[in-house]
This record gives sequence, C-alpha cells and structure tokens, in this order.
Amino acid sequence: MADPKGFLTHDRELPARRPVDVRIQDWREVYEAFPAPKLTKQAARCMDCGIPFCHNGCPLGNLIPEWNDLVYRDNWREAIERLHATNNFPEFTGRLCPAPCEAACVLGINSDPVAIKRVEVEIVDRAFAEGWVTPQPPAVRTGKKVAVVGSGPAGLAAAQQLTRAGHDVVVYERADRIGGLLRYGIPEFKMEKRHIDRRLAQMRAEGTEFRTGVNVGVDITAAELRAQYDAVVLAGGATNWRDLPVAGRALKGVHQAMEYLPPSNRVQEGDHAESPISAKGKHVVVIGGGDTGADCIGTAIRQGAASVTQLEIMPQPPESRSGAQPWPTYPTLFKMESAHEELAGGDGDRVYAVSTTEFVGDEAGNVRALRLVDVEGPQTGFKPIPGSEREIPADLVTLSMGFLGPEHGPLLEDLSTGEGFYDARSNVARDRSYMTTVDGVFVAGDMGRGQSLIVWAIAEGRAAASSVDRYLTGDTALPYPILPTARPLV
Repeated sequence: MADPKGFLTHDRELPARRPVDVRIQDWREVYEAFPAPKLTKQAARCMDCGIPFCHNGCPLGNLIPEWNDLVYRDNWREAIERLHATNNFPEFTGRLCPAPCEAACVLGINSDPVAIKRVEVEIVDRAFAEGWVTPQPPAVRTGKKVAVVGSGPAGLAAAQQLTRAGHDVVVYERADRIGGLLRYGIPEFKMEKRHIDRRLAQMRAEGTEFRTGVNVGVDITAAELRAQYDAVVLAGGATNWRDLPVAGRALKGVHQAMEYLPPSNRVQEGDHAESPISAKGKHVVVIGGGDTGADCIGTAIRQGAASVTQLEIMPQPPESRSGAQPWPTYPTLFKMESAHEELAGGDGDRVYAVSTTEFVGDEAGNVRALRLVDVEGPQTGFKPIPGSEREIPADLVTLSMGFLGPEHGPLLEDLSTGEGFYDARSNVARDRSYMTTVDGVFVAGDMGRGQSLIVWAIAEGRAAASSVDRYLTGDTALPYPILPTARPLV
C-alpha cells in the first residue's frame, strides 16, 4: 500500500484547465502541467484494497493499485512496465476514457475516488519523455501473415500484439492517415495527434506495416484479402451514424458530427487553411449530449461561432449517484467537460428534455432555425408537452446522436455467410474466440461490440490477437483479457 493514511490526508486533485479565454484561441490540450509532488499525493490515496474493484471496472484489467504504489515510491520505470502489461496505449485511454475504473474505486463509496486517469497519463508521458518506450520487435518470425482492417484503437492493439508475437501484420486504413476516429474524430484540444504519431513510430520499428488510402472491399476484395493472408482481423468500428429523419433534414448546413469534425482536424494536420464546414459567425446547434456533442461544441467555439446550443432528449442527469446506479456500477451523471465550461463562459446553453421536430430553411435552401418541443421522460416514450413548441436560430447543425453499428458495405457483404453473420443489433457476430462465421476472419472492437468505450476497443483488440495467434500456431503466450461478452478459450 502506497500510504496507509493517504486517502485520509489528501483530497482528490486534478490539473487545472487553462483559462477559457486563453485556450479557445488555440487547439492545444486544455490541461496545464501537473507537478510530480501533487501526482504522488494522488497516487498515495490508493488504498490497495483487498478486492480492487477498479480492476473489474476497467475492461483492460489494469493493475491500478500496483502502479499507484510504484508512482508513490518514485519508481516510474517499473510503473510504465506494469501499465503496459495490460494496456498498449495508456496515452490514449488516460486522455479519452470516461474512467469506469474511478466509478468502481472503493474510496468512491463515501469520498472522491482516486484520480486514476491522471496517474495513468502522467506515467506514460514521463516514460516517453525519458525514452523508456522503445520498440519491442519479435525475436522469431512465424512466417504467418495477418491483415488488420481498421486503424482505430482495436485495430492498433491487435496489430501490435500480433506483430510482437512474430507475425507479419499489415494494417489497412481507408483514410489517408492512420488512427481512425482517434485521428479525425477526436479534436486536437482533447488529444494532440503527436501522441498517435509517436506510438505509430514504435509500431513501425517493431515491424507493423501500415497501408493508408485503401478501401478494403473495393480496392482489395474480401476474397483477395483472404487469399493473401492467413488470418484477417476486422476492426473497422461502428461508423453507421444515427440520423434524424425529420422535415428539413436535407437543408444545407445540417451535418453529421463525423462530417463536421474531420475537416477541422485536417486543418490541424495542415491539409486546409480553414475548415470547409466552419462555424465562424454562425448560430450553431449540437443535437446530442454525449462526448461527440461536446467535441462539436469545443470545435465550434474555437472556430468563432456566434452562439452554440446543445440539445439533449434525455432529462438532465443528477450530479451524484442515484439509487438505481449504486457503486460500483458506472453512473450517468451531469458532467462539466472542458467544452461545456467554454460554452458556459460564452453565448451558449445546454438544453435537456427537448426534441427537434423540424429544420426550418430559407429561400436558398439553407437551415436558419430549429423547431423544438419539450418532452416528458423516456418512460413515456418522450411524449411531447403541449404548448412548449418554439423555434431557435440555427445556421449550422451537427447531429451527434451516436452510431448504430458497422457499415454493411462491400467488405461485409462479400464476407457474409448469410444467417448468423450479424447479431441481433446488426454488429458482426463472433464466437468466444472472436472469430466470425468465416474461418480465419476475426472481429474486434465496435464492429463486433457496437459503439462503446476506447478501453473496450483496446481490450477486445488484445483478446482477438490472442485468439488469432492460437489459431495460427496452436498456442499463444499473448494475454487474453477475460471480457464479459467473450469468454476465454477452453
């Protein structure tokens, strides 16, 4: 145990966010540096519980008490080894994961939980700064070839594990850069893309090959892929976005979030001088109250929006746990993300329990307003409240309402074996070894699970890699995270 009295003598503390009026002028990450002595105190709050529920809260099974203790004892080199033992990319999860581990922290029963995410990200950032993160090429090559389709967190995790097992791995990405939604969906102010690039440099040095601009299923068919490789891992994500089919949906200025965010990220990559879909001087409405909606808010504010309004059909969640979501479950709580803080500091609002009934256009076919109505809670099927109809200005609308599963495009159509290839939610079905109904074709991450968290994607990528290795060689030394939706092999 780090400090037997740490949780009694130290309060939870996180690094300060840069002042709103400063950070909205640039695209750098919002947090200021966190001094090492403060981080040591946060690690000291970990109680090294006899039953560490944080392990169960984390799909990766991160050894959280162990690396908290190592940080407290100033043993950072061993701390990154323990962190990397279960997580290929802690620099991603430490910035982007909503931290179900913290929701499951025993200290959180009657106090503030340990700042697990902050300790995690500081460990890996220090490891990179000190030069401790080095390539780990395999000692022996198996001669087996594996194709990984998709370069998001699931695909990258599977690729790194399989490369280190000695297989020749090629990652296919239809975009022009590697990273999937990590690259083009997550704004720079949430995670600077240098974190992706330095990890890719490690993976290339280990032997993983990356091929961009390849639309698998079109540029290379499923049959060709299977003929050229001994195994295939599908990790294309759940990119079939949810739409809002109400009157006026076809008006100019109404975009899906994943149509709006990528061009802005390309500006940061140097591809454009400014985004072709810009919020500058416009009244922006973001439909959807989740993380993607917050990303749209922060992006619109930095582009110089005249106002930003976020709409959510659900009622405003509570600020503390309800009885229906007891510890250690992950609760739905009211959040004040950095983008919401920026919204509160400007001309904007967050509106709950409302539904959009119509997009209103001008004579040129551009959206100019939204018609809304207040609704009752979900138990009534979001029944409209009579007399609450109103109109708000809108020059740019982003739909951030989540995803319905993977795209059923040429690749999946060619692979489909008919009945049983998809599950009841239109995701690609898989057995306990992550194999689809097609021999030698595996699926990991959101493509098989549906829209989920980055930690689930990495965990499934690691687990699928273990099964692929066993499929190719008859055995495996790769770790196999025990996930609730996919039992370990027997």
